[in-house]
Amino acid sequence: MDSFFDLFGPSPSTTASENDTDALNGNQEDSSDDSGISNGSISHLLQQDGSCSDLVLKGIDFNLGYLPPEPQLGNIEYKLKLINPSKQRFEHLVTQMKWRLREGNGEAIYEIGVSDSGHLKGLSDADMTVSLHTLNQMARKLDASTSVLRRKSLPNSRSVVEVLVRKIPDDQHNIEVRVAVLGGADAGKSTLLGVLTQGEFDNGRGRARLNMFRHMHEIQTGRTSCISHETLGFDAQGSVINYKYTEMMTAEEISDRSTKLVTFMDLAGHRRYLKTTVQALSGYCPHHALIVIASGNISNMTREHLAIVQALDISFSIIVTKIDLAPPDQILYELKNLLSSIGYRKIPYLISNEDDVLNANAHQSVEQIVPIFCVSNVTGAGLNLLIQYLYVLSPGISNAEKERLEQEPIEFQIDEIFRVSEVGTVAGGLLCKGVLTENSLVQVGPLQDGSFSSLTVQTIHRNKAPCRVVRAGQSASLSFNTIEPMPALRSGMVILPDYESNEIACGSFFFQAQVSVLFHATRIYKGFQTTVHIGSIRQTAIIEGIMGAGETGIGTNQTASVLFRFLRHPEYVRPGMRILFREGTNKGIGKVTQVFPLKKAPSTTE
Repeated sequence: MDSFFDLFGPSPSTTASENDTDALNGNQEDSSDDSGISNGSISHLLQQDGSCSDLVLKGIDFNLGYLPPEPQLGNIEYKLKLINPSKQRFEHLVTQMKWRLREGNGEAIYEIGVSDSGHLKGLSDADMTVSLHTLNQMARKLDASTSVLRRKSLPNSRSVVEVLVRKIPDDQHNIEVRVAVLGGADAGKSTLLGVLTQGEFDNGRGRARLNMFRHMHEIQTGRTSCISHETLGFDAQGSVINYKYTEMMTAEEISDRSTKLVTFMDLAGHRRYLKTTVQALSGYCPHHALIVIASGNISNMTREHLAIVQALDISFSIIVTKIDLAPPDQILYELKNLLSSIGYRKIPYLISNEDDVLNANAHQSVEQIVPIFCVSNVTGAGLNLLIQYLYVLSPGISNAEKERLEQEPIEFQIDEIFRVSEVGTVAGGLLCKGVLTENSLVQVGPLQDGSFSSLTVQTIHRNKAPCRVVRAGQSASLSFNTIEPMPALRSGMVILPDYESNEIACGSFFFQAQVSVLFHATRIYKGFQTTVHIGSIRQTAIIEGIMGAGETGIGTNQTASVLFRFLRHPEYVRPGMRILFREGTNKGIGKVTQVFPLKKAPSTTE
């Protein structure tokens, strides 16, 4: 396998065309800039000889003297210098920063002293000071903040600086990233989250995980059986804000004090609760997943979680825990073979210092990198690198896409139902589209006959704190006006806007989807029953027909258009929704192409 830099193309030597590009962007400097630049050596995936540092690809390195060429899309911007720009040039730079912030959903990375071709040319201390001052002025024009992530010293008293620019949307307190935490039973998922959110190391006997559990049987067995939500905050300088930040810290205060908020979903690792875990991944649409593996061996359940995350196309990182009990060398070797196999084709990237953290985050989505952290919840080894990674982790959805979703009619997927004294029924879930406010008139369903019932949203809570509005991509809990008749809610229902009479939402028993079988021991035929996951929907469905398959059915790695029928009750399904179906080790993915509602909307023509 080639090293990471071999995937990018341009060689370390600067070409004339690259210099022309730099000149067009105002990034050109005299030829004396090239002095002292060392091309360095590129690390390759090593021979399988055994040491931990040699088992995983070490590719991007800030010390090599160059970076990959500047990406045209995304939130990363290279600048050679920002010294006394003209008024017109300054406005252009501000517009460019605004675009990069939109691409990064409120976060952008600026590399100062780097040419567009990726060479670390560096600036003198005086020029760097002026350039950083200009960058701060640009950020202030957009009401954004800046913080230096790292500084690299070069020969001839020059340096390169990496800066994080962050702009919180005007109608939000912070930037939120949803992170799902998966892994086999006894891998240490709840303990890891307990250490991160409580700010205290574990005692080696599970003390840190007690605050993560929601039921007595979880405390007794030490195994998570449901979805548990916890938050970790960061201020503008990257300092951690958790329950140990001050005495009597609450979740509401963590949210208020944070410019960035990481919301964790602690998911079950035991096979008995796999359906709940898959439903959470499908329904809550996390931005990122952390796969937790205990140092020793990769369990079958962990392999199952990896396959599901890969099928749902969720970016993920791997956390190897309990390194205080067993060295991680063997499991890193297994991970290298697994991730580089045909089913994944990922590039494993072992994180050993802060440079690795920033490099992996910057290029993870572009080059299919999987960062691997080795930590101990007892000694605290490696936790600082994981925290730094979470601080710079991007939601992965551009602001333009987020704004597009907010313009559409609301669609809130219900995942959990609660009964709260003096409040009544509370529905928890994810707002997929639109903007939902208090006192909104909505309809919820589908009911058993496929119809929807009108309700009024009374209060909204996010991150255990009340709020007035929830936007597309945010999870929340909703309570309703108790005066109105309340239908029996269930997981899998949706909340839609209260349509006019000529637009009637309705549930469906039948839907058609284009599916691909990831694995099946034999073949799938008409009449096959399977558990279907579509968003927060989890229900048994029967295959009523396979188009074009005849009597042969479909098998592993085959694709076909399939007609499904829900077995118990109708669901709200629309074309374009992603579907995951599984039964034991058999699994497949696809997209809904057509639905057959129980009731048709009345015609507007006479």
